[in-house]
Amino acid sequence: MVQLNITQFDAMLSNVRTTVTLDADTEAFVRQQVARRGVSFKRALNDAIRVGIRPPAPHTAFRTQSRPMGLPAVNLDRALQIAAGDEDDELIRRMRTRS
Repeated sequence: MVQLNITQFDAMLSNVRTTVTLDADTEAFVRQQVARRGVSFKRALNDAIRVGIRPPAPHTAFRTQSRPMGLPAVNLDRALQIAAGDEDDELIRRMRTRS
């Protein structure tokens, strides 16, 4: 738990030193970043905080581009019936090969 009492802001301060108690898993994560990236503990911790508090990027709407496929090669009026028949044929084939 971190408690900060801020009564005055000094615009000339560029570094603020404070004591922070990290949970074990958080410390392990920061130490992994130190080892992986070859940076200081301070740098890894500051980078992790920056990433965590950065506002999410705005989402853009996903659009699927359609393409003309031409005229169908089969009569689609009975497409579901044909698909069901094909599925039945496949199920029967599988049942016969298992026995």
